[in-house]
Amino acid sequence: MTEQLIRKFASRVAMSAADRAHVATLPFKVRTIDASTYVLREGQRPTRCAFIVEGLAYRQKLTPNGEREIVSILTPGEFVDLQNLFLDESDHDIQALTRVTLAEIPITALRQLIAACPAAGHALWIDALVESSIHREWLLNIGRRNARSRLAHLLCEFSVRFNKSTSGGDIAYELPMTQEQLGDALGLTPVHVNRVLKSLETDQLIVRKKRQVSVVDWSRLRDVAEFNERYLHLGQVIG
Repeated sequence: MTEQLIRKFASRVAMSAADRAHVATLPFKVRTIDASTYVLREGQRPTRCAFIVEGLAYRQKLTPNGEREIVSILTPGEFVDLQNLFLDESDHDIQALTRVTLAEIPITALRQLIAACPAAGHALWIDALVESSIHREWLLNIGRRNARSRLAHLLCEFSVRFNKSTSGGDIAYELPMTQEQLGDALGLTPVHVNRVLKSLETDQLIVRKKRQVSVVDWSRLRDVAEFNERYLHLGQVIG
């Protein structure tokens, strides 16, 4: 687990041996939770910051009458609540999409790491900025793209984030989201999501088999989605 955390920081910033030693001192508690379990609830005053080791989670906001908007998907190798390092209470819910294994680090320990190791602080800053960039793209997706482009864009994003590369070979991944959850991420009804998925299959852009999604024609799916991965800032590292 410690090695995974070190690799996480080193993926953003060039880390010296001393920097890695600082990260190695981080205390953490490993916890595995089932799908649909809350990692964090709105209004909660957190004491720990969670790092996803395995599984997927999502952020959601609820209206007073219980309507939900899924505002981001969280993948292995990501911290799920960096904002709570310096904000007193959570302003949204974080829920497990699949069975999730977390390394939970005391907030005080992360603050001490940032003070003692500037490189680690830079790495966390980059993560927070990339997350903001993804939020901006999701806002554009819901606000300005039609239903077909919205869903195609989300599938393209998952293709890149789950596979890390779309160059060469097949693009396939498990998408453990119900049509209701996809609709809540895209501002669409489940019926509309189903219709668009079928149209993408009919046009031979994707193939679905239960939860497995295979991209048949990446170039055409990318065109439909108006997808440009610039907002993901892949390979963003400070030397």
